[in-house]
Amino acid sequence: MMTNLDQLRADFEKTSNRAVSFPIAGALVWFIIGIVSTQLSTYYGLLFMLFASGAIFPLALLVAKIRKENVMASENPLSKLLALGVLMVNLLWAVHVPLMMKAPIFVPLSVGIGLGLHWIIYSWIVLHPVGIIHAISRTVSCVLVWLIVPKEHLLTGIASVIVICYALSIYIMLTREIPTRKQETES
Repeated sequence: MMTNLDQLRADFEKTSNRAVSFPIAGALVWFIIGIVSTQLSTYYGLLFMLFASGAIFPLALLVAKIRKENVMASENPLSKLLALGVLMVNLLWAVHVPLMMKAPIFVPLSVGIGLGLHWIIYSWIVLHPVGIIHAISRTVSCVLVWLIVPKEHLLTGIASVIVICYALSIYIMLTREIPTRKQETES
């Protein structure tokens, strides 16, 4: 028998159309950040990253419209939960901005990891580990790049691993099995 939460999850799955608009937008923006960072000084590359990352949300809304996704459906509490997760991630700008002013070497790390934390909520909503895989692989990859890559190539390196994490996540999201109503009622 389906519980109310199961029904909300089924509704989220149906209306979100696999919810790949945000990862597509994120991958595209981080790809551009990586390319542009090769042409700018470290400082201006960081400024570009800070402003360009703000384009992820509106670009995702455009992609969602094209893909007929309704991830932010206000009538579904799970969509509201995901939106609150995005708000939580955006509150980290209170850390990113002071870091930019006092310790800019940490900004690619803080933004790279911070903007991916809401993926854990997505995993819980869809009952699939894709979001946990994304958040952990992104965090570990960003830290490794931050520790290994010379600071003048840090932003390019972090952008590169984030794009790879997005590509893997998009693939998993597009190919994962979504339970049907019959499968949900049997479990």
